[in-house]
Amino acid sequence: MLRALPLLLILAACLAVLGGCERSEPASAKREDKLVVFAAASLRDVYTALGEDFKRSYAGVEITFNFAGTQELRTQLEHGAAADVFASADQRHMDELVKAQRAAGPVVFARNEPVLVVASESAATVRGLADLPAATRIVIGTPEVPIGRYTLQILDRASASLGADFRARVESKVVSREPNVRQVLAKVRLGEAQAGVVYRTDAQAAQDGVVVVVIPPEVNVIAEYPIAVVSGAAHPELARAWVDLVTSEAGRTALWRAGFLVPSGGGAPR
Repeated sequence: MLRALPLLLILAACLAVLGGCERSEPASAKREDKLVVFAAASLRDVYTALGEDFKRSYAGVEITFNFAGTQELRTQLEHGAAADVFASADQRHMDELVKAQRAAGPVVFARNEPVLVVASESAATVRGLADLPAATRIVIGTPEVPIGRYTLQILDRASASLGADFRARVESKVVSREPNVRQVLAKVRLGEAQAGVVYRTDAQAAQDGVVVVVIPPEVNVIAEYPIAVVSGAAHPELARAWVDLVTSEAGRTALWRAGFLVPSGGGAPR
């Protein structure tokens, strides 16, 4: 028995060391390998490209994007959807999420300009905003989605110079109200509508199939895009890294090339 005692003491010491090693690794030390980004539909192209850059910097990280109308994403988050980052196409929906403590510390990272997109065969009919009531089939966003609300604001502003009934004349030709801007664009490209209101970035991404008509600046509305880390994010470190990328010089350059405007007070990326 006495001979076995040193062996027992050695075994106990080894077990104590091993147990201490297991306890010494905090849960926070576990490597984050996933990132879930909820983003407005108009960010699809530029965010997908930035995602490839992000994965090169964070090898092995899996990025899941959920692109949809801002109001739809907000509803999902309010109902507990799991996400790490939320990028909105307007301040209103972001403010509501901050108020509900579902997001914190939003920053504006880009701006966007609504334009008219006109089907090629209707280009001679709709050459400017004043001609819009001449179209027989118009598609716009629903009032709940940012592009839909901006469209109605533009029509109201234009009514001051184009006639008090200008908005009513346009709305009488609306054949569809879509839940996100990409669906508005798709309707025009597919010939299901003659004209619609989308962001300049979406019109730029379309490349062909539509004619872009500029909306006069005195009646136009500039959209601001805020981004924030979602409260209780499962991957907070990667979420902050994504926000850092989007707001960095490289991120601003990618957004600029995609047709976005830099935030107020900033210049064009170098």
